[in-house]
Amino acid sequence: MSDVTIFAPSPTLTVTIEEHDDEPDIHLHAGGQGVWQARMLLRLGVSVTMCCTLTGEIGRMLRHLLEDEGIAVAGIDRPGKGSAYVHDRRAGERDVIAETEGEPLARHDLDELYGLTLREGLASGLVILSGPAGDEALPADTYRRLAADLREGGARVVVDLAGDRLDAAVTGGVDVLKVSDEELVRDGRVPDGASAAAIRAAMRMLHQKGAHSVIVSRSPEPTLLLDGAGFLEVQAPRMEVADTRGAGDSLTAGVAAGLARGESVRDAIITGAAAAALNVTRHGLGTGDPEAIARLREAVSVREILDESAAGIDQPVTGHVSPDGLAALAENAESGTTDESGKNREKP
Repeated sequence: MSDVTIFAPSPTLTVTIEEHDDEPDIHLHAGGQGVWQARMLLRLGVSVTMCCTLTGEIGRMLRHLLEDEGIAVAGIDRPGKGSAYVHDRRAGERDVIAETEGEPLARHDLDELYGLTLREGLASGLVILSGPAGDEALPADTYRRLAADLREGGARVVVDLAGDRLDAAVTGGVDVLKVSDEELVRDGRVPDGASAAAIRAAMRMLHQKGAHSVIVSRSPEPTLLLDGAGFLEVQAPRMEVADTRGAGDSLTAGVAAGLARGESVRDAIITGAAAAALNVTRHGLGTGDPEAIARLREAVSVREILDESAAGIDQPVTGHVSPDGLAALAENAESGTTDESGKNREKP
């Protein structure tokens, strides 16, 4: 039994071409959101089981690559075309040579994967639900069902999702939701360029809809956390950036690692912030030296945000609030305070 189970519907075979001594240097790895999370968890000393589909010859290669890294694989082998990409980095930027999202999961394959995830997730007691390689890989409602069933069985659920998959998971109920401010904008939850107060208003809505704790990454601004006690602002050291990809997944993995060790979300997010800070200094996604992460953890600063409107975070949500409405609520929160009914009143 592993410490953490990761639901990763369709991992990706990555082929990257780099330059070494004026010669092409070709690297072959497993990739995708769930893989990057698993890789960081292993760096932090946390064992992982990945529940995934392994499609065709790409899937056979992925199984070997994942197991070689120390990830336990609970996989559904199936024929077809798997997710893969070839990127050329010899000029310093990622030049996409070819990529494919693979084929959507058939109903039978999805049923088998669902059952595997329940079995492994209930055994470990802590599950990360990560996204697939493509939007058409599986129905978004799968995340609602999985979140609800896993929590009903006593497991804690962490999600790092956006769009319809985020909505579905939150409806099912999750312990920790991680999302970026860019994803909030793309999903229409906040307007572009929204203030921190507007983002906090969106976080309250997500909390009320079913996410017990909400984490919003805002690179390069401090990360925000909302839980039942209110808001925290988490500032990690600002490192020189080599590659920002994978930083959010390292943040999620660091939080999950802390939870697996019995920490509260407020303690676990410090490890997550340190892991994300280190990851941006590297080209390897979801990688980093654990001793360096421990040192950076000491440099993470945490500040409580006295947002009086958070006093009503456990009140039920009625209706839909548009991004403009959220912005208006945020402006009211900055200019005044709220009474017990949730209505704004003037500051004295």
